[in-house]
Amino acid sequence: MDLRNLIEPRLDFPRLSKVLDELGTPGRVWSVRQWTRAHQATLWEAAKGVRPLTLDDFVPPSLAPLSPVIHYGQNSLPMHTHFEKRFAKLPEGQGEAGGPRLVGYNEQTLAAFTGPGYFVVHPSADEGEVDIDYTMVPPAKPDAWPPIVPNSVRLGPVVYAGMVDVMRGISSHVTIGRARKKHGWMDNWFVLVREDPQPA
Repeated sequence: MDLRNLIEPRLDFPRLSKVLDELGTPGRVWSVRQWTRAHQATLWEAAKGVRPLTLDDFVPPSLAPLSPVIHYGQNSLPMHTHFEKRFAKLPEGQGEAGGPRLVGYNEQTLAAFTGPGYFVVHPSADEGEVDIDYTMVPPAKPDAWPPIVPNSVRLGPVVYAGMVDVMRGISSHVTIGRARKKHGWMDNWFVLVREDPQPA
């Protein structure tokens, strides 16, 4: 089923969410990678307040600290559209007050030039939304991840520095984000599909 038919000419958000929930990871990834920039922009606007997000949508609470979770991505750029964001929960005492904080980085083909694009994840100022925040440096990471470097190195200032991605929910495994910098919203959107970690 081509899920683009549920976005245009008229968006059927409840059915789109239901169908995505019924697919496995490969089907979800294939489906969202058919979505154009216009589809993503439409969905980000429509998703506001529909399915509130928490940090648990990015890393299931049952996972041990520093256990990585992969989210497969599709962005609205004209090239290099496929990427991954990898997330993990910090150990107790290393997150912000009131609970564990999530950290992550970007796995993508231009990482040698842009750097890993490390970020932290926290609830947004708007209830039910989550921020992927590139303005903060994570205090820890899984051992297998690349070294933590600030987003001021290499081409990081062009790509990541000063940026916050604001995330909204589409389904139980699919989220959509839009980038924002100090000057305001950017015309950049992306979709993430969370992979369920395999039991140890």
